[in-house]
Amino acid sequence: MEILKRDEAIPASYPAVPSGLSVAAAALDGDMIWQRIEAYTAHRFTDRQVIWTVEGPGEWWPDLTPATITAAEIWRDDAWTADTLKAGPLGGYVLDGTGPYRITANVGGGAVPAAINEAFRRLAEYMAEEVERQGAGQYSVTIGQITETFTRNPGWQARGMQLSGAGDLLRPYRRA
Repeated sequence: MEILKRDEAIPASYPAVPSGLSVAAAALDGDMIWQRIEAYTAHRFTDRQVIWTVEGPGEWWPDLTPATITAAEIWRDDAWTADTLKAGPLGGYVLDGTGPYRITANVGGGAVPAAINEAFRRLAEYMAEEVERQGAGQYSVTIGQITETFTRNPGWQARGMQLSGAGDLLRPYRRA
């Protein structure tokens, strides 16, 4: 069983930005934060269409959740032909042949859990942090006998999910 391709549409909107953000964090683009969270997790909270192209045989289940299958097709005689998926013993769908199969679903919905809202807040606050020396990974200032030294990993923005603590909160949501 192998997923050859997954086309996930961009949702019409993302969940609302959680309350309690600082002014700087609230000024960030909320969609950008939600996109980072969605890239890190398998759970979706706003509706969008997803199309998987899968090769069988075997049992397959969507790698995003919640998902409602709306269509299934198999490639036969140089064309996509409608197919009916059977329920599998492990909660997925049985693909009898090698396919490939094209499976369409509506994915997303439900209330955003408190842990995900907190992960949003942590990531937003981390990304909104003011940088004293733009582009500098390290600097040092000495005035008399007082020295201030600052060192920051050059990839601090790219590693924001981990360094902010948001990734720890999102761990239970990484799998469907």
